[in-house]
Amino acid sequence: MYIKNVSSLSYLPWFEVFYKLLNILADCTVKGQESQWQELLVSLHTLPIPEPGVPVHLGVVNFATTNCPDYVSLHVLPLQRNLTEYFVAVDVNNMLHLYASMLYERRILICCSKLSTLTACVHGSAAMLYPMYWQHVYIPVLPQHLLDYCCAPMPFLIGVHSSLMEKVQGMALDDVVLLNVDTNTLETPYDDLQSLPNDVVSSLKSRLKKVSTTTGDGVARAFLKSQVSLFGSYRNALQFEAGEPITFNEETFINHRSSAMRQFLQNAIQLQLFKQFIDGRLDLLNAGEGFNDIFEDEINMGEYAGSDRTYHQWLLTVKKGGGAIFQTVKTKANPAMKTVYKFAKDHAKMRIKEVKSRLKQKVCNSVGIYPMSSKNCMIQSQ
Repeated sequence: MYIKNVSSLSYLPWFEVFYKLLNILADCTVKGQESQWQELLVSLHTLPIPEPGVPVHLGVVNFATTNCPDYVSLHVLPLQRNLTEYFVAVDVNNMLHLYASMLYERRILICCSKLSTLTACVHGSAAMLYPMYWQHVYIPVLPQHLLDYCCAPMPFLIGVHSSLMEKVQGMALDDVVLLNVDTNTLETPYDDLQSLPNDVVSSLKSRLKKVSTTTGDGVARAFLKSQVSLFGSYRNALQFEAGEPITFNEETFINHRSSAMRQFLQNAIQLQLFKQFIDGRLDLLNAGEGFNDIFEDEINMGEYAGSDRTYHQWLLTVKKGGGAIFQTVKTKANPAMKTVYKFAKDHAKMRIKEVKSRLKQKVCNSVGIYPMSSKNCMIQSQ
């Protein structure tokens, strides 16, 4: 029995893992090893979802151990397919414009005639926001029957197949940023890139144009450094009092920077992706856990390495405080901040749930377009 097309459908966006599995299945198909690939599929079906970075052995002869994705690690070229395709398909200038538009949480459309490249560009561009994550409507490949979502009045990041763009452009699209991957052109009604601090943009552009960034984690590292330049001083705005929750002072965060940076940060504190980031950091600190990821490591190596001594003292104090202080912190909260974050998060979740619900109800009726969101990912191997 031979299978011409092998597909993998999952709500987990684990592209590298699924590519590897599809290659194994395709190899078994070519060799006529039906029992082996059936055994592998049964094993996958019964396997619990492992923790990030944990090796998983499928328990089938000749099948190598694989690792689950670790999303706190930097993406590496050429091993990370999405970022590799994105970097090859889109020039540096358009990558910069798209990055700026995402930082301002615009309504963004990406179109392409090749579905795999379209998916890669949407996922690859979103990955450059690390340690922040896109908080709004996110549909890497939009089915034809859901084209009305291109007129949604809230921020979105949506991929559209080129064959549908004529219909999309006939809609009432207001203030939409459009990246055409096929022609490598970007149309935008905004000056988002010019609104970013010049030194940050110049440094990012210089890093991306260096040959060394085309392999390894150079591309991801370049964007990470920019994120640190823009947001790394957040630690100076953390406030701590014994027995009280650690809070974030927006005024301190904005006012201690240059005038160009202040203008950007004044807008940044209103962004959902930044609020979610701060909310997550405060939750970890107030739970007594702290954090040590590559974003914090980059801050420690950069210009802020010695400027946030109070932050490190706070961490030391919290860790020494033991369970009593943790419980005190957990039972007290910053009501205003929590209310704002909860309101924004709830509304974002409602919108995303609506999109997912419609996708699930109508996906079987779509023709030629495969829905692929963070909860629904399809990869094909022929």
